[in-house]
Amino acid sequence: MIKPVSPALASTAKAPTPALQKAAQGFEAVFLREMIGSMRKAKLTEDDLFGSSATDNFRELADANLADSMSGLGQFGIAKMVEAQMAKFGVKP
Repeated sequence: MIKPVSPALASTAKAPTPALQKAAQGFEAVFLREMIGSMRKAKLTEDDLFGSSATDNFRELADANLADSMSGLGQFGIAKMVEAQMAKFGVKP
């Protein structure tokens, strides 16, 4: 049987530390990179006429930068959920 968390214990949950926030944001960025990479692999359009490995490398770098920027905005909420879950259990990065 799972016992409900008492309000006293819920209020003693530690606030996320800056290191925990940074780790959670990093996790969100990795998640977004994978999502963007999967979208690229779907290739809903025809192959590039001028495609090359250099173009692919540039796109990967641009996608990583985009994912980092997107996670910094906090619009997806993944980092906040990870922070809350880790802070709830007192996990430190």
